[in-house]
Amino acid sequence: MSARSKDQRPHVIVVEDEQFQRETLIDFLEANGYRATGAESGALLRKLVEKDPPALVLLDLRLPGGEDGFALARFLRERSRRMGIIMVTASGDTVDQVVGLETGADDYIAKPYEPRALLARIKAVLRRAGGANAATPTERVRIGKCLLDLQSRRLVALSGEEIPLRAGEFELLKLFAENPNRPLSRDWLLETTSHREMEAFDRAIDIRILRIRRKIEDDPARPTSIRTVRSAGYMFVPPED
Repeated sequence: MSARSKDQRPHVIVVEDEQFQRETLIDFLEANGYRATGAESGALLRKLVEKDPPALVLLDLRLPGGEDGFALARFLRERSRRMGIIMVTASGDTVDQVVGLETGADDYIAKPYEPRALLARIKAVLRRAGGANAATPTERVRIGKCLLDLQSRRLVALSGEEIPLRAGEFELLKLFAENPNRPLSRDWLLETTSHREMEAFDRAIDIRILRIRRKIEDDPARPTSIRTVRSAGYMFVPPED
């Protein structure tokens, strides 16, 4: 068995063409419990992924060689649905953020960033991807005035009444429960839920969200749990109480 295969630390690939930034970030990740590898181009990233698949990729948006972070995010997501992808870029443009999420990225952070903030995002993405601290199948998640049971696929009001759920509605609620406080694009939600073939049109997600809000919100006309994020999609905001 190779030394690399014995190393149980999560493998993170840092895709950054600027050498000092790349090496500084690698050192920071290594000091915080990760096994980090650097890549200065998309071509090298592809070779690394083939040779040593990562748990997560920190992906710079603007790279030399004609291949940008959007194309690489698509490549990574085609290889694995569980691989974490965080776009790290100097661009804070909202359109870039939305496009990044729609091409498969899990999160987006703009330069300059606080290293501890990036570390928190890495941990959150790895948890969602199935890391050691991921939600267990028996977990119940509070969503609005209801509890979602991820094991039995049931939605139960806090009063105890069971609320009927369609399969597509459960899948949406499960995605929201796994991604709290994170904007999720309509296209990504439609692509990820398995029943999209039955409602494969632009407003399918909006219609499902409307049905869900009627079940979980105290006031569906003024939703507080599943919120609309302008130009992005929807976001689940867990209750504070």
